Amino acid sequence: MKKQLKRTVLEQANVWIESNQKVVLARVIHTWGSSPCPTGSSMIINEKGDFFGSVSGGCVESNVIAECLELIKNNNLFKQIKFKVSEENAWDVGLACGGEIKIFIEQINS
Repeated sequence: MKKQLKRTVLEQANVWIESNQKVVLARVIHTWGSSPCPTGSSMIINEKGDFFGSVSGGCVESNVIAECLELIKNNNLFKQIKFKVSEENAWDVGLACGGEIKIFIEQINS
């Protein structure tokens, strides 16, 4: 039986950076109430939209990926994103069960 290779988020980021891709690190910096991933959870996204890791799941994660791609497109270095159940789009981004998360996104190879 072959041993499976398990990479960490930062190891995968390094692979993409070494292949000259722009990479954004997304990290959960605050949670309140119901949250699928704890503070410190991380995900990376490359300029092609490939991702590795997790910060929430579902529609929230899709929104985070879109925000990361926008960060790369506009050549911004970082941004904080907040998702709350009290927002109008709570059902759309998957926080209908209650809770709040803050995610910090930053380019890590610029």
